[in-house]
Amino acid sequence: MPHRARNPLVADEAPKSAALTNYDKEHITIYLSLLDAEADGADWMEASVTVLHIDPIREPARAHKAWETHLSRAKWMAESGYRQLIRPLH
Repeated sequence: MPHRARNPLVADEAPKSAALTNYDKEHITIYLSLLDAEADGADWMEASVTVLHIDPIREPARAHKAWETHLSRAKWMAESGYRQLIRPLH
């Protein structure tokens, strides 16, 4: 079985596809952590450091874009994208 990284590197932007991607599958724990951080009231800069491992002081635009797009994708996964994980294959 292939080894999955515990904390996979994140892209500067999350996918925008209407379909579930391999990136989504590999980053589910990142998405869940961002949703947890938001529910806990964490500041975007804190979430960027602790979840995405991007320094918002050194790279503010990149950190904010990554946080914004990954959180948006996490919400999509929680609202509807998850269905593609459980849909039986034909």
